Amino acid sequence: MFVGVGAARVRDLFMQARTNAPAIIFIDELDALGKARGASGLVGGHDEREQTLNQLLVELDGFEPSVGVVLLAATNRPEILDPALLRPGRFDRQVLVDRPDREGRLAILRVHAKKIKLDANVDLDQVAGITVGLAGADLANLVNEAALVATRRKGDAVTLSDFTQALERIVAGVEKKNLALSPKERKVVAYHELGHALTALALPGSDAVHKVSIVPHGMGALGYTLQRPTEDKYLTTRPELMNKIAVLLGGRAAEKLVFDELSTGAADDIAKATAIARDMVTRYGMDEGLGYVAYAQPQSRFLDGAAAPLYDGRETSPETAQRIDDAVRGIVQSGFERATTILRDNRATLDRTAETLLAKETLEEPDIVALTSDLKRFG
Repeated sequence: MFVGVGAARVRDLFMQARTNAPAIIFIDELDALGKARGASGLVGGHDEREQTLNQLLVELDGFEPSVGVVLLAATNRPEILDPALLRPGRFDRQVLVDRPDREGRLAILRVHAKKIKLDANVDLDQVAGITVGLAGADLANLVNEAALVATRRKGDAVTLSDFTQALERIVAGVEKKNLALSPKERKVVAYHELGHALTALALPGSDAVHKVSIVPHGMGALGYTLQRPTEDKYLTTRPELMNKIAVLLGGRAAEKLVFDELSTGAADDIAKATAIARDMVTRYGMDEGLGYVAYAQPQSRFLDGAAAPLYDGRETSPETAQRIDDAVRGIVQSGFERATTILRDNRATLDRTAETLLAKETLEEPDIVALTSDLKRFG
């Protein structure tokens, strides 16, 4: 509303810091202020935000080591910051605060668990083991959800089962009890979810299957298979990616094998499997025919990992683009055929487990282990 107010406030902030030195200035969400100039889409003209950023750069240039003022800032999007902010002498030291490992998750859980009453049999290290990939805010939410679950069942203390249900609500969404499926749909969903579960159990290195349910959850999920990694992993091999694709396509393979027809329920699975296969070919150089070459220009993937690699085929010849498409299709088809083979060889186990799932609607890990004791494993 008032031109120049932002720059004036920056000047006033640094003046106060120098007056009260030694002092620390902390700027949260730096990307709101320090976005790269010219990135706002304006051509020419005057941008109030740029004037504020320019004043911040001027103040940074005026710093002296003896002043006793330390400047810190935080952002989830360092890739969009103006390069001038990151020059030596300004924000030249970057510290990554990544998702915690198991030890870190355990420490965070202990802090938040002090606010609730835990059952004597709860092992927070076990909870930390099934929460791979969760950040600190996620873990705080998990503890809060577990306390709510215990309150709803009128429990005196939070148990490990409450943590499991809380994790289920976070991963799969809230149970939708008012959504009634037809008998045919329930059967399709049961075989679909068990296709995922049995394929994962039959392949080495797959994430453990904790729960299978045909109770609708969340936004449009008619059922779900809850898999959680049991350890932190920082590298993934080609066989592990191929196994992951096979598990994703296990639901479609089960539908095709049992009903000889296809449904829309596998749409998300197919999209994820295709994305993994395309990454294998265009980013990771995992197709021998195309060589160890990157054919995609990756967008920045920082803390949230949300950005997908950019691939539009313009940097490759039409022949290479066709070979990429063929390689992706071949990887996905190979995963589907592998899942089909696993389920065909374990058809008796699949049918028996599906019958139990239709009767109970939810199978916990002990039930799954007991029902699949004769499962034929694949290397």
